[in-house]
Amino acid sequence: MNDINRTLIAHFPIFEGFSAEELDSILKSVRSVRYASGQMLFEQGGQAHSFFFLLHGHLRVTKMTSDGKQIGVRYINPGEFCGIAPALGADRYPATAAPVDDSILLIWPAASWLPLAERVPKLAARVMQMLGGRLQEAHERVIELATQTADRRIANILLDLIEKSGRTDASGTEIRFPISRQDIAEMTGTTLHTVSRLLSAWEEKGIVKSGRRRIVITDKDALRKMSESRE
Repeated sequence: MNDINRTLIAHFPIFEGFSAEELDSILKSVRSVRYASGQMLFEQGGQAHSFFFLLHGHLRVTKMTSDGKQIGVRYINPGEFCGIAPALGADRYPATAAPVDDSILLIWPAASWLPLAERVPKLAARVMQMLGGRLQEAHERVIELATQTADRRIANILLDLIEKSGRTDASGTEIRFPISRQDIAEMTGTTLHTVSRLLSAWEEKGIVKSGRRRIVITDKDALRKMSESRE
């Protein structure tokens, strides 16, 4: 008997409108695992043995290019699936994923995807919709890299991160998970020097505050204008 209660997932948007029976069916053959920060879930090119759903924490997804350069692809937030190679008919992971803070995940064996999709077709539809959204984001990133200046790309990434993973208090809106300037450089196709220079300049203007693996946006309107600037 599976001892993972459906209430653990019922409140996440991707499961909105699911019946108790559907949720119980989804949780069949699942296990819950806690991962420490930096502990790898899966590696690019590795055999796709499992797929995952994030309950708590944050994951960083990266890809290695053919010339050995690491690219930050995205961050995974609670309520998202990852490692869904079986849904794409793939038997290898296309990227690497690891937690940036202590995280709790539900894990299914890869072989359970097709039976699960047949039992709960609504889940398969939601997952494909999620993957489609990520593909659209990837296309937008490619366009940004080709057409936007470094300052606009960095501003856009920061705005996206606080929209999806922001925590607001009197001091501003903080990105909830640890993130370094190098991480931002890898996500925006620029250099650590450029990111450091721009964040320092924005800090002087009161737009951001940054520390070791910590970024707080103190003036979202100014950052938004920066992201829209054509200069």
